[in-house]
Formats: sequence, C-alpha cells, structure tokens
Amino acid sequence: MSDDAVCDLCVVGTLAFDDVATPAGRREGILGGSATYFSVAASYFARVGLVGVVGADFPPAFRRVLEAHGVDLSGLEVDAGGRTFHWSGRYAGAMEQAETLATDLNVLATFSPRLPEAFRRAPYVFLANTDPRIQAAVLDQLTAPRLVVMDTMNLWIDVAREPLLEVMRRVDGVIINDAEARALARQPNLIAAGKALLELGPRFLIVKKGEHGSFLFSRERLFALPSYPLERVVDPTGAGDSFAGGILGYLAGAGEGDTAHLCRAMIYGTVVASFTVSDFSLDGLAGRPRADLDARARELEAFIAP
Repeated sequence: MSDDAVCDLCVVGTLAFDDVATPAGRREGILGGSATYFSVAASYFARVGLVGVVGADFPPAFRRVLEAHGVDLSGLEVDAGGRTFHWSGRYAGAMEQAETLATDLNVLATFSPRLPEAFRRAPYVFLANTDPRIQAAVLDQLTAPRLVVMDTMNLWIDVAREPLLEVMRRVDGVIINDAEARALARQPNLIAAGKALLELGPRFLIVKKGEHGSFLFSRERLFALPSYPLERVVDPTGAGDSFAGGILGYLAGAGEGDTAHLCRAMIYGTVVASFTVSDFSLDGLAGRPRADLDARARELEAFIAP
C-alpha cells in the first residue's frame, strides 16, 4: 500500500439511530449502524475509511466517537435536508434474534455511495449488508482491491437473489449467519450449505452462529471456533458487524488474506464482538485499550487449546 493512501480498509454501510430494548434495559437514540460497529472494531488493527450517509440531525458527539478511533470520514455524506436512518428493535429470552419494531430508511432511501478517490485504492474492502445492486455499484468504483468481503441478509436473498449471486461471483469472501447460509444455498444442512456456497464464486465463507461461535469454509480447510464464554450479554446489536470488523481489520493490518490468517482473524473478530455485546451501542468497545483485546484473544486461544 502506498504511503499517500488514506486507508487500509474501506467499509460501505450504514450509520443509524437505534432504539434497543433487551432484558438488561432500554436505550433510545443511541449510535448504531453496520459501518459504525464495523469501523470501530476494525480501527484497532488498521486505518479505516467509512462510506455512508447521515442526516443533519447526526450529532457531533457521534462523529467524535468515530474520529477518536482514527476513522476517516471523508466518505461520509451529510444530507442537510434529511434525517438519519433509524432502527428500533427488542430482544427477549436468549436474545438470539431481534424483533424489529420500526425501520425508517430516511436518507438511506436515496443514497448512492460515492467513494473518495483514495478509498477506491483501498486494498481491503467490506460491503456491509445492503441492496446487492448498491454493492455492485461500489465494486465498479474500486481500482484493484486485494480482498473484498460482503455481508447480506434474508431480505436480499428473497427479493434480489440474482443480483446477490452476481455480487458473490465478484468478491473473495462472504460473512453471513447460519440461517442466511441455509436460505441462500437452499440446503438445510449447514455443512452442505457452506460447501455449496463456495461453488458460487467466493474463496471463503464465514458463518456466524451467535453464541455457538463461527465456522470457516474455504477451499483449503474448514475451521470451527466457539464464541468467547460470557456470563452476561447486555445488547447483541452490532455483534455481527463488530465480528466482521475485527476480521477484516486484522487482515488489513497484517496485509494478508490467506486461510491461516483468516483463522487468526476470526479469533480477534470473536473477541471484539464479545466486548460489543457487553453493553449498549459501542459503550463496551469504543475507547478500550488494544491490550484488552490481546489479553482476551490469549484467553480464547487457551480455551480452545487441546
């Protein structure tokens, strides 16, 4: 990577105001969004450039959270006449799945990402969950990325399957949850689904399984990793995006993308997500010393060692 490049890793995703209710409590108007969680998580390992859109109502305090982590916001558009994306949801019981109560797209309804020139040269890129046609438009703006990874969700699997499959043929990796993997592959068995999805184009697939950890499918090997053992989860919102941020951030910081580094990156993705779920919004992760992540990574390694 050249010295004049702004970022090692570019993320295109959402910034949001979240209203979240869990058994641990309720918060309204807190900082959320896929790009938000991803970029803070990745910033512990690499220089991150964020592409997204907010309204004029996005407060300076939220911007400062990202800036404090060195996130380059030159790709953040501010729609002076619009309002920031808003999501409201609640969790119950084991908090395995959020019940969405409201989704207000607001400025996202007309957002068309435009990458700054320096971001187009980023060697590592993450396409957070959004319409695959938007993801394709982002891919068209990239110069020569070394590694591109995408996320998606059941909505796009159901209503935009063919555009989604086309994007999958153009990326190196996919990070999705187990239900999405089964739906996309049209296979009830997760192992069969993972292997089937590799045939659709990506070099690797990482499947998130919540409290049961994650699973790497690649052409070189399979790798299963448990979650970090926690006694208490406060808010699962953003865990998956933090997990992806830890993975891509670690790879970008190391300048690698091979299977061995992927396995190591999953450990850090798991650790970052464990801090995220320990509090609402980014309160459990933002501002934490890197030494905390390294210590917990060693604990997880010891936990899985034979």
